[in-house]
Amino acid sequence: MKPEENYIEINKQSWNNKIASHLQSSFYDLPGFLAGSSSLNPIELQLLGDVRGKSILHLQCHFGQDTLSLGRMGAQVTGVDLSDKAIEQARLLAEKTQVDASFICCDIYDLFNHLDGQFDLVFTSYGTIGWLPDLDRWAKLISSFLKPTGRFVFVEFHPVVWMFDNQFEKIAYNYFKDGAIVETETGTYADREARISQEFVCWNHSLSEVVNSLIRNKLEINLLDEFDYSPYNCFNNSIEVAPKKFRIKQLENKIPMVYSIVATRKP
Repeated sequence: MKPEENYIEINKQSWNNKIASHLQSSFYDLPGFLAGSSSLNPIELQLLGDVRGKSILHLQCHFGQDTLSLGRMGAQVTGVDLSDKAIEQARLLAEKTQVDASFICCDIYDLFNHLDGQFDLVFTSYGTIGWLPDLDRWAKLISSFLKPTGRFVFVEFHPVVWMFDNQFEKIAYNYFKDGAIVETETGTYADREARISQEFVCWNHSLSEVVNSLIRNKLEINLLDEFDYSPYNCFNNSIEVAPKKFRIKQLENKIPMVYSIVATRKP
C-alpha cells in the first residue's frame, strides 16, 4: 500500500507521537493558557469578532487550546481532530479550565457520521489543509455544517511558504498540488530538539484551489488577505520583527507567510 493510501492512519500516528512534546513546549505555553491566556492571535480575533452566544465548529483543533479560547469568549464550541491523544487532552483541558466544550475524534471527512446540526461559524487555522487531499470535500463539509448566512473563518500558512526547503534556501516543492508529499521528520515545529521521529503525508494547495473549492460549494468570499509574517516561530531561520511577528531572516518581508479568508454560506 502506498503511504498516501493509508494517510489517515500515518498522520494520526504522527500527531499522536507529537502530543507529549507539544504539551510540554514553550510554544504552546500550557501553564500560561491554564492561567487564563488566550491562544488566539490578532489576525483571527479580528475576523471572528464578537462570538458571545454563537455556535462554532472548530476543525482540526489539535488539543483544543483555540477551541477553549473561543469558549472563554462566550461561544458554544465543538472541536474536531484526527488524533485521539489530542482529543483526550482537549477534554482534560476543558475540565481544568471549566469551559463547556464538546470534542470529537475523527477524520473530518467522516464528520457527517459523528455530528448533526449547523453552526453560526466554522473556524480552522494554521497548518490544517495540508493534511487533506481533497479540498472540494473539505469545502462541502464546511458548507453543510454552516447555517444559511453562517460564516467560515480561515487562517492558514501561505502556499508560497511550502514551496521552500526547510531552511528556506531554495525552491523544493511545487506551488500547486502535485501528488502526495511523504516525508519523515525529527523533532516538531513546537520543539525542534524533541527526541521523536514520525512519518507524515501531506499535500500542497494553491490559493486558487482553496478559493474555487469554497465558491463551488455555496460559499461567497467576503475577504481574502495576505500577511508578510507568521504569528508563530515555527519555521527555521525565523526572526521576530515585532511581538508575535516572525519572518524568515534572509527573505525579510518579501514573501507572504499567512493568508486569511472569510466566506458566507449562501442562503
